[in-house]
Amino acid sequence: MTECIRITVVKTAGSVPRGPGTQMLVWADRIEGTIGGGALEWAAMAEARQMLGTGQSRQERTIPLGPSLGQCCGGSVSLLWERTDSMVEPAKRPLWIYGAGHVGRAIIYVMAPLPDFYITWVDTAADRFPDTDVTTLVAKDPAKAVRHAPDNADHLILTYSHDIDLALCHAVLSQDFHSAGLIGSATKWARFRSRLTTLGHSAAQISRIACPIGNPALGKHPAAIALGVATAMIASPNRGIKDHAG
Repeated sequence: MTECIRITVVKTAGSVPRGPGTQMLVWADRIEGTIGGGALEWAAMAEARQMLGTGQSRQERTIPLGPSLGQCCGGSVSLLWERTDSMVEPAKRPLWIYGAGHVGRAIIYVMAPLPDFYITWVDTAADRFPDTDVTTLVAKDPAKAVRHAPDNADHLILTYSHDIDLALCHAVLSQDFHSAGLIGSATKWARFRSRLTTLGHSAAQISRIACPIGNPALGKHPAAIALGVATAMIASPNRGIKDHAG
């Protein structure tokens, strides 16, 4: 691959277009990615192309976003320019979604374009999935697929069957996970809590599953549930789906 300059936002202060870790690649004739656009990006690209011409391999500089750049953000950005031939892929959060019905599809349409998540979508038959770029997994018994999820995964359980949903909850609670959410009513969740207790799970462990999911103020339309889930996951990454409880 032709050498290029990788520009990385390494530190920010105040109001800025993009956060630390944001990257772009600059070749002599093209770019890939963005660090926020505007005058900052144009200046950074010009610097990168000058480095390509002079052979310079690395530099770092802090740039104030003020009148000199024609920007009114008011913050500052520390950029690192490095000669390379690839983008460093940021770590992504594993999100496992079970069920390709209306809500599952709505959540996929909202979450899949986001760069911070690596999605695995599980259902019982291949023809239940629409065309999509996410990783799909066909499992006759979806609960058996849970063991393949990493310990830090978020799980969303949205299948067409209460029996499958219960088996998935049992499987998730039987191993390490970051957070879990279950679609359903308060009545469904009360019944599931009782059955999960019978299966040997403690009240504290069972309470890690959020049910219902979504923001009740947005309504129960699949798209509204998807927006509530996605907003909470982005706003509270450390808590995951638990912040989605209705």
